[in-house]
Amino acid sequence: MSQVITQSDSPLIYSVVLNWNQPEDTLACLDSLARQEEIRQKLLIVDNASTDDSVQRIQACFPQAEILVNPSNLGFGRGFNCGVGHAFRVGADYVFIANNDTFLEPHTISTLLRHMTRDVGLLAPAIYYASHPEVIWSMGGKTNRWNLEVIEDVRGKPDPGNWPDVLERDFVTGCGLLIPRETFERVGLFDDRFQMYYEDSDLSHSIRRVGLRILVIPGAKMWHKVALSSGGSDSPNERYWMARSSTLFFRKHARGIQWPVIIFWRMGSTLRTTLRLSLHRKWQSLAAYWRGLRDGLRDPQPQRQ
Repeated sequence: MSQVITQSDSPLIYSVVLNWNQPEDTLACLDSLARQEEIRQKLLIVDNASTDDSVQRIQACFPQAEILVNPSNLGFGRGFNCGVGHAFRVGADYVFIANNDTFLEPHTISTLLRHMTRDVGLLAPAIYYASHPEVIWSMGGKTNRWNLEVIEDVRGKPDPGNWPDVLERDFVTGCGLLIPRETFERVGLFDDRFQMYYEDSDLSHSIRRVGLRILVIPGAKMWHKVALSSGGSDSPNERYWMARSSTLFFRKHARGIQWPVIIFWRMGSTLRTTLRLSLHRKWQSLAAYWRGLRDGLRDPQPQRQ
């Protein structure tokens, strides 16, 4: 005989969304989260000191949601840490972390939850371009063991629709993550050095290092409006934080023989990026990119886990 599970018996999931001056995107994301079915959920918005009317608009449209307002813009890692820490203090069993420029199908979180087992550290949905709903933006990837670069071989390709139920991954993006309390108890919260970019690579790496699995569930679907929070691809802000965070990541996780391989690889990447930005006369982005590399090298040595 099958067991009947009531709503009160089901785990409590806090869906956490970070907002900074993007109320339209945040409201659309919250609307798709509020429509999630077959789960016991609370909505939590962390506002990173928006200077517009974001908080008032969110309160008016979602009075049932909880809102944490930070006194300053804490970035991705520290911003989400505020929300995750609050969620677990008030009894959450899981958190679902969602970028505010995403939206989901109604069964996305419940589909993820059905695949949670004790050896799984986090679950992620398949993610598509919002502008091209059948084209894959990310389904996670593998990590090259020598240079720690992520290998994503399906980005930008139409979904063939023949995926297995579960994909084992080394890495998933931070756009949408279902994470149990036990994972954060074992690996800690997001490393707040990563204000933008590479925080998902860092968390994925730490989760796998303690022996937990990372799974992408193709039956759970999310759509992403790419590169809105940073000002767009190759903007000065995007180039700065990408350069700084990547430098921090490799300093934190490289081991032994990986070092010469990574140095050689990153020198090539730096040269290619410099040439591309120069050819397109994006001088401000180029200057920001080199400042990011400098600041990533100057930052105190990241603590290894």
